Amino acid sequence: MTMGTRVYLARLAGLPVFDPNGDRVGRVRDAVVRLRTTNRPPQIVGLVAEMALRRRIFLPIGRITGMDAESVVLGTGSLNLRRFEKRPNELLVLEDLLDRRVTVEPETAGGDQHQGTVVDIGMELNRNIEWVVTRVAVREHTGRLTRRGHVYQVEYDRVRGLIGPTDTQGTSNLIALLDQMRPADMANALQDLPDARRNEVAAALDDRRLADVLEELPEHDQVEILVQLDRERAADVLERMDPDDAADLLAELPKTEQAVLLDLMEPEEAAPVRQLMSYRPGTAGSVMTSEPVILTPDATVAEALARIREPELSPVVAAQVFVARAPSATPTGKYLGMVHFQRLLREPPASIVGGLVDSGIEPLRPDIGLAEITRRMATYDLVAMPVVDATHRLLGAVTVDDVLDHSLPRDWRDRDAHEDEEPL
Repeated sequence: MTMGTRVYLARLAGLPVFDPNGDRVGRVRDAVVRLRTTNRPPQIVGLVAEMALRRRIFLPIGRITGMDAESVVLGTGSLNLRRFEKRPNELLVLEDLLDRRVTVEPETAGGDQHQGTVVDIGMELNRNIEWVVTRVAVREHTGRLTRRGHVYQVEYDRVRGLIGPTDTQGTSNLIALLDQMRPADMANALQDLPDARRNEVAAALDDRRLADVLEELPEHDQVEILVQLDRERAADVLERMDPDDAADLLAELPKTEQAVLLDLMEPEEAAPVRQLMSYRPGTAGSVMTSEPVILTPDATVAEALARIREPELSPVVAAQVFVARAPSATPTGKYLGMVHFQRLLREPPASIVGGLVDSGIEPLRPDIGLAEITRRMATYDLVAMPVVDATHRLLGAVTVDDVLDHSLPRDWRDRDAHEDEEPL
């Protein structure tokens, strides 16, 4: 594998990184630009790669032997695993330069200046065997809301405003790159941004995407982002979170703020959150999801399979359906049992799920603690267990990810709290 003489850095984001033996060691998350005191263009000194345990490390550009549209290849398997930290004279391409508003000087005297937004940075190898910034891809500003300007490339020395204060930096191109990531990876990328930039990018996400990302962030970051939103927007985002995650987030806020946000939420969205917040912390009631897949006993296998195929369901929620008498919204009518998706796959589509239920596993009560829940799930090799009230109505289900999330240390999502741990 070889490298071209010009590489555009935003296109490297997310590419896998391989060592000389072909083993994958991580993914590219950014590129490091070193500023120089002379008029020489900035130098690209390396890439930032994300490895196991979400650890970000620095890959010196001299150790990279190949870069193309598919991957980045290292010339050595020896890596410095120290967590990457940006130095005072360094900038990150995606974090600091993408979406900058810049002025493009004319090619000839007397020409017009143009305003635009940075969408990519091009580097080239010079005669001193240094990778330096030589080109900038810019989207022109049209001044029209309904028309996007065309993208063009210009020499670095014609661009003004690329290096300087960050108050002219937008979010659209960075969000376009982040949007290709899973919510957990996007949450990890947001943790690396300065607080102001992180809050700005988070606020620019649509409600559903922001809700998904908030669920993957440490609690202190969740709170910081939420309180920066106006209350109506915050309530909209909470409505799109899973009720148990929304309840956990609201529990971190002052009581008065909890009440305001719950009142702003739609009543049908707020009701399950209020119910979850009423249970004692660390119990089945406080960690369960109130929206498992619930069917009445007269539903068919075909209907059950259609429900668990819904893309917004997580794998653990879609692993089984719970069968109960009407009404099918929690709290339901009498709980009858559960059917695992493997059983559904083995039965004719017209079969009735009421005849397939497994009623031999005792449901959880909402006041049972995490230790007992974990023991029961391990005993029966389950990824989810039903939670019922005293009258045997289904209240929700505790899933294995709920148990893990509340059994691990509170700061397990916070990479800063674990930066000294060795990667696996």
